Amino acid sequence: MKGFVFHGPGQSAWEDVPDPAIKEPTDAIVRVDEVTICGTDLHILKGDVPEVHPGTVLGHEAVGEIVEVGGDVRSVRPGDRVLVSCISACGRCRYCRERSYGQCRGGGGWILGHLIDGTQAEYVRVPHADLSVHALPAAVASRDAVLLADIFPTAYEVGVLNGRVSPGDTVAVVGAGPIGLAAIATAHLFAPERIIAVDLDPARLETARRFGADAVAHVEEAPEQLVADLTDELGADVVIEAVGVPESFELCTRMVRPGGHVANIGVHGRPATLHLEDLWIRNITITTGLVDTYSTPTLLRMAATGRLPTTQLVTHTFPLDRMEEAYDVFSRAADTGALKVVLGGEQHEVAVGTAGGGGCGPRATRRMRMCWGGGPAARAAAGSPPGAPGSA
Repeated sequence: MKGFVFHGPGQSAWEDVPDPAIKEPTDAIVRVDEVTICGTDLHILKGDVPEVHPGTVLGHEAVGEIVEVGGDVRSVRPGDRVLVSCISACGRCRYCRERSYGQCRGGGGWILGHLIDGTQAEYVRVPHADLSVHALPAAVASRDAVLLADIFPTAYEVGVLNGRVSPGDTVAVVGAGPIGLAAIATAHLFAPERIIAVDLDPARLETARRFGADAVAHVEEAPEQLVADLTDELGADVVIEAVGVPESFELCTRMVRPGGHVANIGVHGRPATLHLEDLWIRNITITTGLVDTYSTPTLLRMAATGRLPTTQLVTHTFPLDRMEEAYDVFSRAADTGALKVVLGGEQHEVAVGTAGGGGCGPRATRRMRMCWGGGPAARAAAGSPPGAPGSA
């Protein structure tokens, strides 16, 4: 099959990779129908995440169809349409029992596209499938659902909930990229008095207004003063860092009021200075976090009733085999206006091993399309041209 492979900082390619196979009885194989690119993937390509070894297929977000399951999988079966979460969870370790799935010590956590091959491929092996994929309601389109694999749970859990946004708060969001916009949207669930968006890009600031920001500030136009003016010099109750550079984090610590919260979402590749000489006396709470995705079922229910602005975040769509072009567009967001790019792939015939048992047939190796009954010929017979861009 094809996959997008990291070969070291600045080096990557859409190329042939081994077909996935069941390795453990708790695994599932998913045919990828929709996948997206995360800002974390760009950090990996820059070399900011050294745990990712050359040769790894990137990606940790997808929507697709189960085509194979191990013998111990109980919650899904071949043919089910599922959301592949960015976080895998064993369900048994101490952290999983505390719903801290991102810190799983039983072979889960953030592993897809990080420690094992990820979702930016035609098929992906998902460990611990019972807790790591979510069956999708028919009311949620794949293009909307894929944004619930990472971006919305991350913004909601690591930004809004960790920041303890409450009714009547002033919330400042530094960074109006996809994660910052999702934080603005989900902060509204808690009825803050106002939300202030800060960014370098005027176009993104206008988008932030559409997502619910009450005020916006260019980073070079004294955002600290704007926050002070709007809060009688107190500062923001909650400041959410959604960029991942030292300057943005340090700006957040200057904008927060005494007793307030700074919730860091951004992925940082360089050290930031923590000015404790100023902060020690101000009762500041600073939180960091890797998303746990415990909120995904709730967010899925909200998406099914149209209460999340998922569609508004998707600015570009591509067929799956134009992954390199999609990365280029996403990485040059200032020039292209990209927020989220979503790729939809053609359904390909791939041989899959079933060493873990289970699945939809008795043979140890078989063609995937025999499990789900939909190769290019079947789609053509149904009126859908093979390889149609964006088909799912």
